Amino acid sequence: MKAAVLFETKKPLEVAEVTVSKPGPREVLIRTHAVGVCRSDLHFVDGAYPHPLPAIPGHEAAGVVEAVGDEVRTVRPGDHVVTCLSAFCGHCEFCITGRMFLCVSSETRRGSKDEPRLRLADGGTVNQMLNLSAYAEMMLVHEHACVAIDRDMPLDRAALIGCAVTTGAGAVFNTTDVSPGETVCVVGCGGIGLAAVNAAKIAGAGKIIALDPVPEKRAIAEKLGATHTFDALADNVVAEVVELSKGGVHHAIEAVGRPQSAATTVSVLRRGGTATILGMMPLAEKVGLSAMDLLSGKRLQGGLMGSNRFPVDIPRLVDFYLRGLLDLD
Repeated sequence: MKAAVLFETKKPLEVAEVTVSKPGPREVLIRTHAVGVCRSDLHFVDGAYPHPLPAIPGHEAAGVVEAVGDEVRTVRPGDHVVTCLSAFCGHCEFCITGRMFLCVSSETRRGSKDEPRLRLADGGTVNQMLNLSAYAEMMLVHEHACVAIDRDMPLDRAALIGCAVTTGAGAVFNTTDVSPGETVCVVGCGGIGLAAVNAAKIAGAGKIIALDPVPEKRAIAEKLGATHTFDALADNVVAEVVELSKGGVHHAIEAVGRPQSAATTVSVLRRGGTATILGMMPLAEKVGLSAMDLLSGKRLQGGLMGSNRFPVDIPRLVDFYLRGLLDLD
């Protein structure tokens, strides 16, 4: 098959011939139909986040099952599926306490003594990135890295659910647990931020405030449910959000991955409010709360992949799209 391979950081990907292994026990071979270009991939290409090379990036994908290995019970050939990078084993401490998105078990990958899933034409191993490596015509994954979806769902829209929508919407539905009527501020209106805006509308949030320096993105946010939008780089943006929300917002969600946006996210909170950081910050950066923030009961948390339970969450998000509630178009 053909795949876009990262051989060296800060260099363009190269389309190369790659051999994909046959499905082993609990593995699923998927023909890729659509894959999103997530900014997270660029962090690996640029070397901001380390990964063994060569590797095939791509982790926001949808396709059709071609074949399954022994013991696979969740999907079968012909199923339409969305993949998810947070593959889970199902029986570690994180999984059995309902935090499948934190699973790091090696059981979902092949062992060092096993034949690799991916090889170059000359026989060299290609590292699988984030359990998926979706910039390829085929994906060979553990069955707990994909979920079957309704076949009426367009696969190019379904691909977006694999990362951006699961992360942004999950931050609203799972990580922050927004209650109807509460005020939400989303900092950054890329794919993840827009999904959070849309999910906040579905969740019944009161004021939904979106911040972004790009007017076109603010316009899309308004279409997806934002009640108010502001230029994120304006000098008085924090004061305007605090005034509009009568003392600050209940929930602030950062979807950029920059220190300035994280500081804004914390600054717009009301007493007892929660800031959730979704963006991939530079690894040396830190985000914190002041002593007064702590005395005010404010909380700061991360939100990996929307705290998802993706075998349940992804079909629900598909249903939201098919019912006209989630706008992926």
